[in-house]
Amino acid sequence: MRGYPSQHSDETRARGAALLALIGAVVLVLGVGCARRAPEGARVETTVYVARRIRTLDEKRPEAEALAVRRGQLVAVGTKAEVLKAAGEGARVVDYGNAVVVPGLVDAHAHIAGLGRSLTVARLEEARSVEDVVRRLGEAPSTSFQGDWLIGKGWDQNGWPGKEFPGRAELDARFPKTPVYLTRVDHHAAWVNGEALRRAGITRETPDPAGGRILRDAKGEPTGVLVDNAMDLVTRVVPAPTDEQLEARLAAALERCAQVGLTGVHDAGMDLRTFRKLQAWDMAGRLPVRVYAMADGQGEDRHTYLELGTYGGRMLEMKAVKFLLDGALGSRGAALHEPYSDAPKETGLLLMEPRELEARTWAFMERGFQVCIHAIGDRANTLVVDTLIRAAAGTGTQPLRHRVEHAQILRPEDIQKLGAAGLVASVQPTHATSDMGWAEARLGAERLKGAYAWKSLKEAGAVLALGSDFPIENPDVLAGLYAARTRQDAAGKPEGGWQPQERLSGEEALEGFTVGPAWASFAEARRGRLMEGMDADFTVLSVDPVLDEPRKLVDAKVVATVVDGREVYRAP
Repeated sequence: MRGYPSQHSDETRARGAALLALIGAVVLVLGVGCARRAPEGARVETTVYVARRIRTLDEKRPEAEALAVRRGQLVAVGTKAEVLKAAGEGARVVDYGNAVVVPGLVDAHAHIAGLGRSLTVARLEEARSVEDVVRRLGEAPSTSFQGDWLIGKGWDQNGWPGKEFPGRAELDARFPKTPVYLTRVDHHAAWVNGEALRRAGITRETPDPAGGRILRDAKGEPTGVLVDNAMDLVTRVVPAPTDEQLEARLAAALERCAQVGLTGVHDAGMDLRTFRKLQAWDMAGRLPVRVYAMADGQGEDRHTYLELGTYGGRMLEMKAVKFLLDGALGSRGAALHEPYSDAPKETGLLLMEPRELEARTWAFMERGFQVCIHAIGDRANTLVVDTLIRAAAGTGTQPLRHRVEHAQILRPEDIQKLGAAGLVASVQPTHATSDMGWAEARLGAERLKGAYAWKSLKEAGAVLALGSDFPIENPDVLAGLYAARTRQDAAGKPEGGWQPQERLSGEEALEGFTVGPAWASFAEARRGRLMEGMDADFTVLSVDPVLDEPRKLVDAKVVATVVDGREVYRAP
């Protein structure tokens, strides 16, 4: 990997090298710790797990004291005495004491490669000003570089004085010859310096691409901020990560997923290179958590995915495709029917023409793919709901459980239409608590009634599959359970919750991270509940996410994560 430019200190170099070495060690741990199931005929140990409470989500037996696991499956669920008897003599017993066991928690919308990248590049979350960002970049580890490009992520101008988009001047002063590429917290805008613009060939004469916007100053010069499809003008000239970098990033991300209690992740738009790497790891028995991958239907990889068709491995599946129709609310890229309340001349961006969206939707549906479409703004959601309903009827693929990813801002009639069609609403609770401080300024009070409307979607008939959208949000699933139940930040504000009528109950929130993702990935017969014959995927928590006060989730801990009968994480 390329070393630091001259302005970085030896101390920072050492810190980066140590980080890369640590991540490389994670790769080895994953390779050693994730063995396949024992072959048929081999002696197989039965393990009995005991806890204060086992919340099964099985209507016939919602609670239990113990469960027995053999060959990666649940062979008994019930009282401790019942399970020990069913397990037979010689069973190994694991007692989790006062902890609570729940079905394996699954993030229904996330980005594994993005999380790995965010764990290794310059971290800009919580930066409070442009100056703070520049300071952090000066201290960035060597893992932040792709080639000689300095990469960072997570800036958010909404937390800065004035809340204005930044410019390139401060970056140019600190990094005059090093190209800098920094993605916004929502990954729908990038902030770059003059050297990055020069290498990408972006000048005042460069037109805005379809579905994108180059922000410009009063003289027409690019400011350094690129929104949505305009980001592609720069990313196409950024060197790809090396094989070493990619492996280290993926390993770090998967390890992090296990640590936060996730037994599975729905990856929302996987590039072909990442898919091939995870496919090889799956064949070698090296995946610690299950991955339900959506093919990247936005870029050129889509042609290969269409040719290959769907894929089913042991821990990795690809039965879905992901499209993006609009941008994000924070960067005013979400496509709205009416102008933004705080920007009367802007209505957001469509990243794909409706005809192209329909054509791609039909093509993938006819190849047997579940179609999942990103829609934030109310105009985008109208187009997505109508497109999915029309195409599913035309191709006869309603059973493929097509999905609206985010379903963030909807008109009341579209909420009802989405639910009546039986579409999956793949929503992210922590988006609401992250956005609540400024969302009304963007939308106004009336449109806010249909924003982050989880309860309304559920009552309309939609299947809720909850996620985080990491690395845009933290992968901590406990934070998602808390936000779903309270619609409050970690400090308990606002009192009573933001738009409290859309809160979910404790059981609804838990189902959203278990039963919902299982249904949304065609796995409801094997996962999502703890019942005999189902896969032994479960998460062990220090609190009961249903009965305990929601506030306890803020300080709760993941005790253990068990996937396919293997404990892939145990708290120290």
